[in-house]
Amino acid sequence: MNGDDGEPGFGVYLHWPFCAAKCPYCDFNSHVRHQAVDQQRFARAFACEIAHMRALSGPREVTSIFIGGGTPSLMQPETLGEILEAVANAWHVPGGIEVTLEANPSSVEAERFRGYRAAGVNRVSMGVQSLDDRQLKFLGRLHNVEQALGAIRLARDIFPRMSFDLIYARPGQTEEEWKTELNQAIDLAADHLSLYQLTIEEGTPFYALHKAGKLSVPDDDQAARLYEMTQDVTAARGLPAYEVSNHARPGAESRHNLTYWRYGDYAGIGPGAHGRLATDGRKIATATERHPETWLENVEAHGHGLVELSELTSEEQADELLLMGLRVKEGVDLARWSSYSGKPVDTEREAFLMQLGLIERVGNHRLRATPEGMLLLNRIVTELS
Repeated sequence: MNGDDGEPGFGVYLHWPFCAAKCPYCDFNSHVRHQAVDQQRFARAFACEIAHMRALSGPREVTSIFIGGGTPSLMQPETLGEILEAVANAWHVPGGIEVTLEANPSSVEAERFRGYRAAGVNRVSMGVQSLDDRQLKFLGRLHNVEQALGAIRLARDIFPRMSFDLIYARPGQTEEEWKTELNQAIDLAADHLSLYQLTIEEGTPFYALHKAGKLSVPDDDQAARLYEMTQDVTAARGLPAYEVSNHARPGAESRHNLTYWRYGDYAGIGPGAHGRLATDGRKIATATERHPETWLENVEAHGHGLVELSELTSEEQADELLLMGLRVKEGVDLARWSSYSGKPVDTEREAFLMQLGLIERVGNHRLRATPEGMLLLNRIVTELS
């Protein structure tokens, strides 16, 4: 997969927490600031926390870097350049590895694309979310379709690889409407699409509207039909699903996301970032302070913004491996799962889930969820663990 040998790899995730506006469906760690952000001060703090993570991880070879948010495309290219330089100073970063930046398609941000490319970004992932102006307003997006199309064209010209996100299963959306929009998206796509069903997350404005009965989303049956149609259309058009919500031409899968799903190690840096690191024969879970300015002060005072650093038990690792691995089409390596769990897979439970059509074997050594099982991953993990 894009020079990928099937190994989990070692990823570096960098979280830029600032947004121009908070979308009503979003529960990510994103914050709106009406005063200018001191980007130089934040860049120094990122470099500091990167050095701390390097001390935890030891020497590693980086297989991918992902700059997420928030809206990282609000960063000056110089800020990003400094942060990427700090990563290269901490770990071995081979030339040509996947370096992804999340971006929003407003025209001002799109103009920075050449600067990001010069700083080392070779893949951009854009939050388009819809190809309908009314729906973009409903989703609280700041761009319109025309700006999105312009940003997609620009990204295709500047970056070797490009992906964009769409949200479907929106209120009142019919199968026919989604099919038309999906085909339009595939026409525009370079080699990768992320297609997410709208979920109502606690603590968001959409949650309050939903609870008050002012916002209805498709029921489970309708959502399942939309999901199945999505799989059929993307497969027929050459962008099959390789994970629950991610579709790519073979070889163009997101290297960084595969590191998560294969349960590899990754350093999480920046406000609210999570990580998984193997160190001294242990696997540790890390999480940093979510509030950006508090994180900044903590890093300046202590050299890092960590609020959680805990050792995962073998059982917890087995569960995480299963939950992540079943999301991808390639499935889970059962020998690796057994090495964590200390037991073979329960043949009776496996047979029961197979009978329900939720899982299947890939050869003798791997297990994966069927398309139907992809909709019930938590149940499968509960049954098998």
